[in-house]
Amino acid sequence: MPRPGSGAVVVGIDGSAAAVDAAVWAGAEAVRRTRPLRLVSVYALPEVAAPIQAGTYEQVRTGLAERAAGRLAEARAAVLALYPDLEIVVAAREWGSVTALVQESQRADLVALGSRGLGGFTGLQVGSTAVSVVARACCPIVVVRGRAPGAGPVVVGADGSSDSEAALGFACEEARLLHTGLTVVHTWSDILADGVLRPHPLQEDAAGIEQAERARLADQVSGWQDKFPDLTIELDVSRGRPVRTLLERGEHAQLIVVGCRGRGGFTGMLLGSTSQALIAHAPCPVAVVRPQDLSPHDR
Repeated sequence: MPRPGSGAVVVGIDGSAAAVDAAVWAGAEAVRRTRPLRLVSVYALPEVAAPIQAGTYEQVRTGLAERAAGRLAEARAAVLALYPDLEIVVAAREWGSVTALVQESQRADLVALGSRGLGGFTGLQVGSTAVSVVARACCPIVVVRGRAPGAGPVVVGADGSSDSEAALGFACEEARLLHTGLTVVHTWSDILADGVLRPHPLQEDAAGIEQAERARLADQVSGWQDKFPDLTIELDVSRGRPVRTLLERGEHAQLIVVGCRGRGGFTGMLLGSTSQALIAHAPCPVAVVRPQDLSPHDR
């Protein structure tokens, strides 16, 4: 769920079309949350083998700052064309992209990124840079990709772990803001249980496993249903792989939400090939939520 306070919705702007798309998506989110929108473009002086003259150094810095300002102006104009009354703050920062975004996340409601980039944010959605941002960020991160959101539900992956409470809370609030339903997806395997090999997999009763998994998921969701009594929550429990299932459900979703860690079907969702596949191939925006003190019974 959105953290208390009046943090902005932050967007990383690098001059790519994907970043502008992310800014437009984030503009709508800022309107829904009644928060300001903060557009951030990060630039860094290139490393050179030989020293350069002070005048040239400053000229390069000025040129990079001006380019960042142009990128911010383009994104701001695209957002204002749709949301003319939205408060928008722009910031061009000379720093490392990961460090800057992590600092921005300390005061933000969420940080939105495009699915591919050109400059300072290139590679944020794949590889070690993305993992670093996700691991250190203090708020949810949304990778804006795929088609324009339609009228489908919010889809969230849940595995019964305490870490997925954060994803569930954020997903419930997003579904409420979007005036749509929530589909809670949980996958199970007759070979694995909680990420480890079952002692007698060939002797397991598939119907019994599914019934037990559904009961466990219902128990986890019950507190959030109490907190959001007007929200329609559907439990989607099936045997299979989590990424494939989430990608399929994402075909008709406005947003996919996952936690940063899990057990069983969602173990390593954001730290390995599973997360990279979801972020790279999801047909809609993907939200990555870090665990915090988010149990509905503690609020």
